[in-house]
Amino acid sequence: MGFSIALIVFSLLLMLLVLMHKGKGGGLSDMFGGGMQSSVGGSSVAERNLDRITVVVGLLWFACIVVLGIMMKIDS
Repeated sequence: MGFSIALIVFSLLLMLLVLMHKGKGGGLSDMFGGGMQSSVGGSSVAERNLDRITVVVGLLWFACIVVLGIMMKIDS
């Protein structure tokens, strides 16, 4: 049960983090105002930290999926 909740939390967090990335040209982040943010801010340190956080959350998301798959295989 705990891993299911963690998977939902990590999924929502991962969607938010991906949408926060600077758009490379016409993506969803531009549609939600990402194009305007890139002209205002966009420090390279902030982008690198956002990349790192996104990768870590993605790995935790993947780990939750693997653990849930193993738990389902053991239960059946």
